[in-house]
Amino acid sequence: MKYLLIIFVFILLNTACNQPPKKFNVLFIIADDLTSTGVSSYENKACKTPNIDKLASEGVRYTRAYCQYPVCGPSRASFMSGYYPSATTTFGYVSGRENIGPDRKTWSQLFKDNGYHTTRVSKIFHMGVPIDIETGSNGKDDEASWTERYNSQGPEWKAPGEGELVQGNPDGTLPIRGGNVMTIVKADGDDLVHSDGKTAQKASELIRQLKDSTFFLAIGFVRPHVPFVAPKPYFEPYPYEEVIMPEKVEGDWDDIPKRGINYVTSVNGKMNLTQEKKAVAAYYASVSYMDAQLGKVLKTLKEEGLEDNTIIIFTSDHGYHLGEHSFWMKVSLHEESARVPLIIKVPGKKPAVCNSFVELIDMYPTVAELTGLQYSEYLQGKSLVKTLDDPEYKVRDMAFSVTQGGRTFLLRDEKWAYIQYDEDAASGIELFDMVNDPKQFTNLAENPEYASVVASFKDKLKAKLVEVRTNDLGIDYSQKPM
Repeated sequence: MKYLLIIFVFILLNTACNQPPKKFNVLFIIADDLTSTGVSSYENKACKTPNIDKLASEGVRYTRAYCQYPVCGPSRASFMSGYYPSATTTFGYVSGRENIGPDRKTWSQLFKDNGYHTTRVSKIFHMGVPIDIETGSNGKDDEASWTERYNSQGPEWKAPGEGELVQGNPDGTLPIRGGNVMTIVKADGDDLVHSDGKTAQKASELIRQLKDSTFFLAIGFVRPHVPFVAPKPYFEPYPYEEVIMPEKVEGDWDDIPKRGINYVTSVNGKMNLTQEKKAVAAYYASVSYMDAQLGKVLKTLKEEGLEDNTIIIFTSDHGYHLGEHSFWMKVSLHEESARVPLIIKVPGKKPAVCNSFVELIDMYPTVAELTGLQYSEYLQGKSLVKTLDDPEYKVRDMAFSVTQGGRTFLLRDEKWAYIQYDEDAASGIELFDMVNDPKQFTNLAENPEYASVVASFKDKLKAKLVEVRTNDLGIDYSQKPM
């Protein structure tokens, strides 16, 4: 009997040891138009983001993460496919499926085809904000990427409350309106009136439902994208009179190409200083509202006992200008628009700060490797897995991004930010010393002392474009921009 018991225990231990480990779940959370300069765990202490900050203190916070296109649609199509925007989109508001074809798997589709329950809540691929959010539409979503998908309809700029249009309204007489303009609504009611509140509620419900399965849950918050709408209490910590605007330099635009002046500015937006301050305060309020919804989701994950078995990724599709150089919104390749927050938390990995240059297309291969899934060798992203154990590891020596229909390019390394307009530089160049001029006030491109630096970057860009245009998609980009 004694020997039978020993044999039985041995069999149990052997069986347990040979059981494959349970697969990690994946919780991918993305904010819309969230700049690194609007997050308090990065460099902005005016905007309070306690839930993002807590996640950053538990995971790896990447300080030099860059989007591949500072506009929602092409950025999202790019990182969801793992290819640069030239391969996935004609730089419009598309999912990218038309260009990559039916046989190549998006990030979430890879998980779906490997037995994961893949669910989307709200905006992951492109959705029009506010239009698709108002109607509850799927937008430009990719149906093949998901097991199930949910939209979070909200009133957006039509929400009852105190409304104000601060863009294109110099005398303050125009009513509020929708579209891609800076409309502010200090809304009546609670968090659940709005899209992001509904998204957090649905995501929490799904976490409870799916806790016994293996899931890839993608959550898309639409704030702080315009309109700047949030319940009134979120505005209270940010009285606009106390907002400190970014430093302004006289003649700031004089040394940059015409195309370097962003599409929305304080000048063409006819914004006075009070309106600028109101816009920044409302942006912060929208960020705080989104952060609170993030906190609800992370709280549910913890309550359901899934923290130790779930990879969490938090990021934004691109950055956002908040009055730097009198610029507003996205599209430009200056630092505030191209750089994004990125946090990755993996069970068993220590918290850290990583200063390597990384790109949003790197998320796909990173999470696939962490979960043991085979992905296409042609993906253009690079795995960040080594940085999770060694935050000093350098993944890239520079970041690359494009804008303006793929005709304007950014190369950003330790020392320099190089922006070239047109492949032949016909519309100009910008060169900034990011060590001595991190706010990018002095363009050195025309200074003869830096001619060799400019020449070097022209060569680097040519080589990068060859690399970017080389993939297995069978598309000839030689006659197309980017």
